[in-house]
Amino acid sequence: MLLLRHRAFRSLWTARAISFAGDALSLVALMLHVANTTGQALAVSLLLLVGDFAPALLSPLTGAISDRFDLKRVMITCELLQGALLVLIALAMPPLPLLLALVAARAVAGQVFQPASRSAVPALVPSHDLEAANSTLGFGTNGAEALGPLIAAALLPLVGIRGVLLVDAASFFVSAVILATLPSLPSASAGQESPPSLLHDAKIGLGYILSTPAVRVIALSFFAVVAFNGVDDVALVVLAKDTLRAGDSAVGLLLGAVGIGLLVGYVVLAHHGSRASMVALLLLGFAVSSVGNLFTGLAWAVSAAFAMQTVRGVGLAAMDVATNTLLQRLVPPELLGRVFGNLYGAIGVAAALSYVGGGLLLDATSAPVTLFIAGAGGTVATLVTAFALPAALRKNTEAQRPS
Repeated sequence: MLLLRHRAFRSLWTARAISFAGDALSLVALMLHVANTTGQALAVSLLLLVGDFAPALLSPLTGAISDRFDLKRVMITCELLQGALLVLIALAMPPLPLLLALVAARAVAGQVFQPASRSAVPALVPSHDLEAANSTLGFGTNGAEALGPLIAAALLPLVGIRGVLLVDAASFFVSAVILATLPSLPSASAGQESPPSLLHDAKIGLGYILSTPAVRVIALSFFAVVAFNGVDDVALVVLAKDTLRAGDSAVGLLLGAVGIGLLVGYVVLAHHGSRASMVALLLLGFAVSSVGNLFTGLAWAVSAAFAMQTVRGVGLAAMDVATNTLLQRLVPPELLGRVFGNLYGAIGVAAALSYVGGGLLLDATSAPVTLFIAGAGGTVATLVTAFALPAALRKNTEAQRPS
């Protein structure tokens, strides 16, 4: 098993799982706090927006940080900073404007951590283990996120909102201690006497993505699929309650189905992913995740929608593993952090666009129509990718051949 064979990777996996579980804890606590103190749904929406969308706007810079400094130090600093900000939030319980600013700062630190942690994987495991490593990481983080709300539900009656936030802060400090056991992971650009500014590095990173056909196609395809399908969380609530005339438990069942599929997909890929073509796996993931929404729109019962969303979760696991593995093999180490940073930022923007556009479509039509259109759009994006990506990969190979 990969976690047993690679001690350093096991440390990274454990640290990520702990901090992701803590993230899910604090999200529940903060949403409850904002809802209880303001009584406004808009305030909760703003909390989610600053946590997800705001850091995406800084993604070119957050990725550049990963490429400039030792990855181990970057990750430890991010965890310590997030823990300190959560302690401050827990002790002060500030008014909404200041709370949003602190949450945004914590989210930016998390945005720096993500590309750094993904960039560290190729340095910790051999190339032939990348598929299994990315699958194992996905299983750990998504499993931790799924457990987080359940742990929060158990802790809230015992320690309250402030206590849950302090538990999350402790999770970041524990993660930092575990990350300290990693070997040094210096950046590929270490040793430059007069490094350029971060803005210059960010510009180089964006230019690399735009000028490299294979990377550009992967990034744009991922963006398109998320932009079409990101609305499904909102649409599933309406589908269960209004279309299928089911209760709140059915809503929870449908929203949890994707998580079940994700975990199943990661387990399967951890054992068998190395046998698959990552290009084929990426296209399969795009297709399954999109068609899953399309057929959910045609579902006649909660059980049918649950099955479709579970299958969709398997597709999401496939596209996640394939994307990370392809980029880790295609992109030079000195640019990997910027590519991952921009990809995660683009996904955040795509999700925000999907929430807004999909919400308007949902109000104008119905949940089945919205899910059908979302799935159809994602399927079209998959077909375009199937034509564009092989040619882009050939161009990438030709550009790397010595003249």
